[in-house]
Amino acid sequence: MEVESQNGEEKYAADIFSIKEAQARISSFIHKTPVFSSESLDALSGRRLYFKCELYQKGGAFKFRGACNAVFSLSDDQAAKGVITHSSGNHAAALALAAKLRGIPAYIIIPKNAPKCKVENVARYGGQIIRCEPNMQSRESTAAKVLEETGAVLLHSYNDGRTISGQGTISLELLEQAPQIDTIIAPISGGGLISGVALAAKFINPAIRILAAEPKGANDAAQSKAAGKIITIPETNTVADGLRAFLGDLTWPIVRDFVDDVITVEDNEIIEAMKLCYEILKVAVEPSGAIGLAAVLSNGFKKNQAFKDCCHVGIILSGGNVDLGTLWESFERR
Repeated sequence: MEVESQNGEEKYAADIFSIKEAQARISSFIHKTPVFSSESLDALSGRRLYFKCELYQKGGAFKFRGACNAVFSLSDDQAAKGVITHSSGNHAAALALAAKLRGIPAYIIIPKNAPKCKVENVARYGGQIIRCEPNMQSRESTAAKVLEETGAVLLHSYNDGRTISGQGTISLELLEQAPQIDTIIAPISGGGLISGVALAAKFINPAIRILAAEPKGANDAAQSKAAGKIITIPETNTVADGLRAFLGDLTWPIVRDFVDDVITVEDNEIIEAMKLCYEILKVAVEPSGAIGLAAVLSNGFKKNQAFKDCCHVGIILSGGNVDLGTLWESFERR
């Protein structure tokens, strides 16, 4: 799906109209997630912070918005044979849940090294799990085989206009709940979340600043922004298991044109942000979900004069599906 931009020159995979259509389509299925604040975290950051708690979304992450929109966008004939995806995390569970709500099969290709808690979520929602090796070639070849056998519809975790549009509904809610926000920080990996967030937020307030938060051990988006083209890196090394994907051909143009900057942080900063979320906000956030707070507390943000006017900052806590075993190991390594 391609949508022509307002200036008629560039075509993007989504726009404010597809995002509003998504909101109407999925509003009866999703949770309107709360926005938390904390004077203690405001003091630490030197800003007013507004935490959009997508860890309270169905499935435990924002991914349900995009998956739900994609599944319920299908015609009855398309949906009848089910849906398929390859995912190591929250999209897998989200698609399984959305398919369950529509009453259709979901075939989920999951790498053997995926976090146990996320695999259990897929099983809980009735997804049919097919294991593959932990590399993109195995994921794609396994998906192609299942696709041929079932005739199901392949729904990508981020590189799909329907998915991007569903994620964009976060901005519609957040800027209604806290219209004073002048900056939004969201995690970036494949770019589906921040693409939808940026498109909706920039339409509502063209002056708003959209910042991406990324681990230094998986900093392909930062490199891509600097180079002006998609850069992939040979390997990723980060505790944030949900931020190891690379930008797609549909998400990259939106990230290129609508994301103002990328802030990279170390894993120890992510772990510290998780700890603060737990101790102060009283929420258990997975590493990928805590990276926005890590970014706003980082020296790269606090000491950068370009961000001195970022006074009211919306932070998307994108998910709460924490593998506790991995979490304890992370704390012990600090």
